[in-house]
Amino acid sequence: MIRAFALSIGQLGDPATLRVLAGSIAITCAVFGLIGVGIWFGVQGLSDDWLGFRSGALSGLVAVAVVVLGGWLLFVVVAIAVLQMFADRIVAAVEARHYPAARATAHGVGPGRAALMGLRSAARALLANLVALPVYIVLLFTGIGPAIAFFLVNAWVIGRDLGDMVAARYLRHAAMRGWRKANRSRLFVLGLVETGLFVVPLVNILAPVIGAAMATHLFHEDRA
Repeated sequence: MIRAFALSIGQLGDPATLRVLAGSIAITCAVFGLIGVGIWFGVQGLSDDWLGFRSGALSGLVAVAVVVLGGWLLFVVVAIAVLQMFADRIVAAVEARHYPAARATAHGVGPGRAALMGLRSAARALLANLVALPVYIVLLFTGIGPAIAFFLVNAWVIGRDLGDMVAARYLRHAAMRGWRKANRSRLFVLGLVETGLFVVPLVNILAPVIGAAMATHLFHEDRA
């Protein structure tokens, strides 16, 4: 895991990686921007209907507050979903540098399958955290309890999704399930590392790309 992390950090400066990073950041920001605009118009409509006046300042404040708060809660969901759109490029870049022989046997993940995997990843992360929300609330009195629960839940979800985005280039559905089961402990540790990166401000911007690169190294180390 340490080797995979070090190699992934070392490849952040590659042109291919930087292009993917720029694209994923742009789309993620656009998604949250659209959410903010939608909330702004929604608050304006509600203030007009319920309060009898339209307040642009109130709408703006509420939109900013919700986007900032929601950014912490939903960033993982949105970032993983967006990453699936670019995952093939990241994996290919890592393989071109470190695993050129294996790359020759890969089959690309088409846009349709990538989009479907992204939607499934987002839905899985959102559902898992919604199901765990009562646990987060109950553990509030412990102080650190919600953070531990958050790490455990998201490590399972993120580790699985990162592994799948690499394995999908080589394995069919049934084989992917078997590989996932055989490597669940390593994928869980990968998910823990990635969740830790996601909760650090500024570093979380790089987290999706680092996670995809680490997953690529772990997959090929396992096959070797």
